[in-house]
Amino acid sequence: MGRAFEFRKARKIKRWSTMAKIFTRIGKDIVMAVKEGGPDPDNNSRLRAVIQNAKAANMPKENVERAIKKASDKESGDFKEVMFEGYAPHGIAILVETATDNNNRTVANIRSYFNKVNGNLGTAGSVEFMFDHSCNFRIHASGLDPEEIELEFIDFGVEEVFIDDDNILLYAPFESFGEVQKELENKNFKILSSGFERIPKTTKPLSRMAQKDVLQLIERLEEDDDVQNVYHTLEIKE
Repeated sequence: MGRAFEFRKARKIKRWSTMAKIFTRIGKDIVMAVKEGGPDPDNNSRLRAVIQNAKAANMPKENVERAIKKASDKESGDFKEVMFEGYAPHGIAILVETATDNNNRTVANIRSYFNKVNGNLGTAGSVEFMFDHSCNFRIHASGLDPEEIELEFIDFGVEEVFIDDDNILLYAPFESFGEVQKELENKNFKILSSGFERIPKTTKPLSRMAQKDVLQLIERLEEDDDVQNVYHTLEIKE
């Protein structure tokens, strides 16, 4: 298996543990997608992908429709995507993706989380280069051969394909998202969910005591309502 597979396995620590948190995150994604490309999923590939993710998370259809309607109102607020970079204790790089309607609040909160554990919030570009920006798609695995899928989609940017929880995951560079999405739809593959991830190029192992210090920061960040994703270079020990 490749790096994306190992990354996915390591990410299965406690994360987005409540439905309320998941729905809040998807709700923000819907707002940003509608503001960017309009309320019609047939003409808005980003919104179409978010709706697929909502279905995969068992988000009620009425919640999705309500979020789209609210986002379509010109008077409604918008969320801005802001990324934060820094270091946790013991030299572990941390990258935080947020969606916020109040940047001052978000900056203050993120900075306080780093300060409380003696971490350091860095400047733009200070750790982003340590991660590869990837997109992924989850489709039904029934009757499909991952190796054949990889060969079929390699010309569209797909770099890694593997089985995960009885489904097939396809990974490609960030910029290949639209092309892979279009080809999957053209070939009538049912996309269960899709998204973006930042995969660390290298990871760093720590003692269990030191690892606990880093996980404390990650947990605080992930509990913040403005935080969408947290990525790091820690090599997780079970």
